[in-house]
Amino acid sequence: MVALLEQTFRDQWGRVLAALIGYLGDFDLAEEAAQEAFAIAAERWPRDGIPANPGVWLVTTARNRAIDRIRRDRTLVTKTRLLQVSETAEAPMDATTFPDERLELVFTCCHPALATDAQVALTLRTLGGLTTGEIARAFLVPEPTMAQRLVRAKRKIKAAGIPFRVPPDHLLPDRLAAVLAVIYLIFNEGYGGRGELAAEALRLGRALAALMPDESETHGLLALMLLLDARREARFRGDDLVLLADQDRSLWDTGQIAEGRAALDRALALHGRGSYVVQAAIASLHADETRDWPQIAALYDELSRLTGSPVVELSRAVAVAEAQGPEAGLDIVDRLDLDDYRYLHSTRGELLRRLGRTDEARDAYRRALALVHDDAERRLLERRLAELG
Repeated sequence: MVALLEQTFRDQWGRVLAALIGYLGDFDLAEEAAQEAFAIAAERWPRDGIPANPGVWLVTTARNRAIDRIRRDRTLVTKTRLLQVSETAEAPMDATTFPDERLELVFTCCHPALATDAQVALTLRTLGGLTTGEIARAFLVPEPTMAQRLVRAKRKIKAAGIPFRVPPDHLLPDRLAAVLAVIYLIFNEGYGGRGELAAEALRLGRALAALMPDESETHGLLALMLLLDARREARFRGDDLVLLADQDRSLWDTGQIAEGRAALDRALALHGRGSYVVQAAIASLHADETRDWPQIAALYDELSRLTGSPVVELSRAVAVAEAQGPEAGLDIVDRLDLDDYRYLHSTRGELLRRLGRTDEARDAYRRALALVHDDAERRLLERRLAELG
């Protein structure tokens, strides 16, 4: 029952919170009410059973708790308008009155009045249900720094009166970059082991592609996520992480690969040349039985030009190492300023190992181990160290 409750909570958090924010118009009040409803559910459901529609139960309970909170503090004048609808709020909700407002939440969090990093962080917190620590690791910043960003973002939304809605068509393209970044970061967090977040990102990606069918990057992102997620079942053996080269390809979802390539074809037909389209093209090449490393390296070169990202340069180094040899890849790695990025050190360790520079490889793997947070990655690095003797 505990595992089922946890799964239900993870599945429902984003939609419940989005519905509450849309109704209450207050991020903090909605989050507090949602947390209280989930706590009540954790107490009652093991005794009474999980309701037929958990989301409706959670939204109804949370909404009623929020109204009770407003009643107890009538000095919150800006909230008193909610009391006028208390009877409706307290009535049992039917599934048909529980709209899916997650896209509205994404676009609200991604309003241009907020800095891009705050947009992404706030949506990961509210829609994805990630902890502040998890978001901080995704951004490579200390947890207190991320906590302050979240607080400031919520205050900015309240002070600026940012509307809870999908913007009009003429404003959509300007808001697209941040929304795509949000969805992709949610997917990446899920790809690291939280499958419900990857599924959420895919659902949002499909919805966004339907909402903006003529935007190549929406199809590019959807293609990228589908192609990567198709390898999900092969990425772990038990609790151990399995690298792409060692994966059992029979476990890959061929139907999802085909769907991803169809989305990529749609993006290319729209003359897409953006970063998500390029990444999707790389992922498609990785799905081939024999990988074309020179072409993959060339695409990473284009992606590096588009993004200016040292992390992309690190991926290019891996492709160059496969196409031209480990020394060529190491030459790129050693020019990168990513000392606090664990993948730089694990990549460097692998290239040094191939070059027979064992002592240096050990040092690089140890540095990566000092930075890793994920248990599966830690075990993989420990195996690599053990193989060096």
